[in-house]
Amino acid sequence: MSPPLFHQPWVALRRSVGFPWRRLNDARASEVIQAAGGLVWRSSPRGRELILIHRTRYGPEWALPKGKLDPGEGWLQAALREVEEETGCRARVDRFAGGSVYAVNGAPKVVLYWHMELLEQGPIQDIREVADLRWVTAQEALALLTHANERALLAPPENRERPGR
Repeated sequence: MSPPLFHQPWVALRRSVGFPWRRLNDARASEVIQAAGGLVWRSSPRGRELILIHRTRYGPEWALPKGKLDPGEGWLQAALREVEEETGCRARVDRFAGGSVYAVNGAPKVVLYWHMELLEQGPIQDIREVADLRWVTAQEALALLTHANERALLAPPENRERPGR
């Protein structure tokens, strides 16, 4: 029996609608910036809520928690670590959410995300990068998130935009 899809992000991402694999064709693996993050959900009296962080390091933005993989670290391990550092949330991985590819100073950056369920919330560990955080509904997240590639993760896969359309 094969491992669950969230243990095979490259396989799952290859099937993700809108993933621009062509952007990676000319890059050597050592030049690709690898990052991971999470869509952390909780139940509240308002319904399902997602945590967003307000970053100011590269200009003000509302974003999903994410960060670069440490040397020797796996994608899931990095996603859980980054979520905890940036939000104070310990979470359980539910399923693979998708990914995005974009250029940072000419180098491709691949970010893989997982849906997660909140287990426990503590203090933010990375106060240098995170100015604030907010629990919001999916609809509020769509209005707040700065980057379209993160907003796209909230759309059902069949509604995600395909490249070239």
